[in-house]
Amino acid sequence: MYQLLGRATSGNVQKVMFLLEELGVSYERQDYGRQFENTTTADYLAMTPTAKVPTLKDGNVSIWESHSILRYVAAKEKAANLYPTDLAARSQVDRWMDWTLASLNPVFLAGFRDAKKPEAERAPDTAKNLAAELKILEGQLAKTPWIAGEAMTIADMALGPVVRRCVAFPFGLPPTPAIAAWLERLNARPAFRTATAAG
Repeated sequence: MYQLLGRATSGNVQKVMFLLEELGVSYERQDYGRQFENTTTADYLAMTPTAKVPTLKDGNVSIWESHSILRYVAAKEKAANLYPTDLAARSQVDRWMDWTLASLNPVFLAGFRDAKKPEAERAPDTAKNLAAELKILEGQLAKTPWIAGEAMTIADMALGPVVRRCVAFPFGLPPTPAIAAWLERLNARPAFRTATAAG
């Protein structure tokens, strides 16, 4: 049985929970994170040198970085419907997962911080930068129902919990109807609702 170490409110943990729930595989999630003061212990750092969550334990194997975990589980569980074996199709999934980390995540984190501040104290470019990245995603989802094409993949699992929060920020972002429809499709899936139930 997989062990998932990380708090249920973490978007990165939710990505992994979404996949595990969707596959219907057995796993146990344990609360880990800075607030639990257990990610800087010698035992945890031996598994995850970044001291971040999530970490997935699979027997004697420990994997860190949420997108690496998604790829590992999908490959191990032979979920080719979620992570294609065809290299061209797989590259489409990988590109959007990498874009999430390289382009969307930095502006998401800036938005996450600014959303907690009074409007007058927010960085002037936060909303503009977030809107620019969401426009890219909107363009893709206007062409295909899922991030990487006609079927849901782990790219949707990587993006879903993050984008769900992005569009809820109080920044007056431009309308993104294709993203809204995609989030409705995700929310129709019990696995997604379970994964994101903690907020």
